[in-house]
Amino acid sequence: MGNPVVHFEVYGKDAKKLSNFYSKAFGWKIEHMPQMNYGMVDTASGGKGINGGIAQPMPGGKMSVTFYVEVDDLGAKLKEIEKMGGKTVMPVTTVPNMVTFALFSDPEGNVIGLVKSEQPRG
Repeated sequence: MGNPVVHFEVYGKDAKKLSNFYSKAFGWKIEHMPQMNYGMVDTASGGKGINGGIAQPMPGGKMSVTFYVEVDDLGAKLKEIEKMGGKTVMPVTTVPNMVTFALFSDPEGNVIGLVKSEQPRG
């Protein structure tokens, strides 16, 4: 069984403007989390699509779109990716009570996220 894309993020210099744009363009519901400078996106698609987030990049970061793939073992997957020519951009990181994730770049430099599965698939 493959690994599903489970989340996306859109980063831009004006996250509020981006939030308004996507909300109006697609009817997305966006819950702003000022403490994290992040907007949680509910695409309001009735479970048909994936949800995501809209934010400003960290200082020195760039505007980008990232998608996140769910895997059972983040560390093992990063090692596998590095053997295939990818590079770890952010090691396994846990945001308490929210998510455990990592970032890697593919051989062309695109940054992709990994998210730990809630339960192992199989």
